[in-house]
Amino acid sequence: MTKEQQTEIEAAAFRALVAHLQQRTDVQNIDLMNLAGFCRNCLCKWYSAAAKQQIPGFDFGDAQQYVYGMRIDEWKRKYQTEASEEQQRLYEESRPMHAKITGY
Repeated sequence: MTKEQQTEIEAAAFRALVAHLQQRTDVQNIDLMNLAGFCRNCLCKWYSAAAKQQIPGFDFGDAQQYVYGMRIDEWKRKYQTEASEEQQRLYEESRPMHAKITGY
């Protein structure tokens, strides 16, 4: 596999993950964080950090729109629910395993 092929395959896999998360609006970010240690917001931050390496001044809002498939305020209004006490407890408990993201 060439480096170019690897990059194309990785990009396709990322796009598939983003599309899947856009379809699974029933899955809350806090649940993703509690189970996997990352969520849609993490993907936005990773995307933004990578974009800023090539496009100085890249707008984080554009990364959110790409990952969420709509403006973040619209997504929150349509799909985000209030986190339960149990979800919040699990979030705090799993915090040491959450993704570490810099540069966004």
